[in-house]
Amino acid sequence: MNGPGSAGNVISALASFVYPGLGQLVQGRLLAALVFFVLATLLWFVLLGWLIHIWATIDAALYRGR
Repeated sequence: MNGPGSAGNVISALASFVYPGLGQLVQGRLLAALVFFVLATLLWFVLLGWLIHIWATIDAALYRGR
């Protein structure tokens, strides 16, 4: 079962905490991973990357697989 609180989602959330998009990549969601990688990287230059960082972590933790 994939859903909030599952072991896979906890690992993905931790991976996204390390770098935004990494958790989505672990989950096999390539487009979401790319979006988070790019947004976080660009926004860290203007000191707003932490917003994407938090969003990516929460997204990975709450993802429900098909």
